[in-house]
Amino acid sequence: MPKSFILAKPTDFSVGFVDFFDSIGLTGSGLVTKAIAAVIAVIAVRMLLQTPNDPKRALRNGSMAIGTLFVAVILAMYGADLFSTVTNGEQ
Repeated sequence: MPKSFILAKPTDFSVGFVDFFDSIGLTGSGLVTKAIAAVIAVIAVRMLLQTPNDPKRALRNGSMAIGTLFVAVILAMYGADLFSTVTNGEQ
């Protein structure tokens, strides 16, 4: 019979979501900014997939989709810092 291996130390999550968010390094506001960035990224990918056949409109819509995707990436990376300036500096 093979021996079992422990891949990670056990963590007590009995307090609830606060322990879970602390263990992954996110606060409630950080999680919200990641969720907003994910929704914006999905919208940008959908915009990219629905480009029209007309070259001028396709270029315009594609560039708007790339810009939207750029905003989503910046929001995912720096969203907690950007919004902390508005919400009393709590992260």
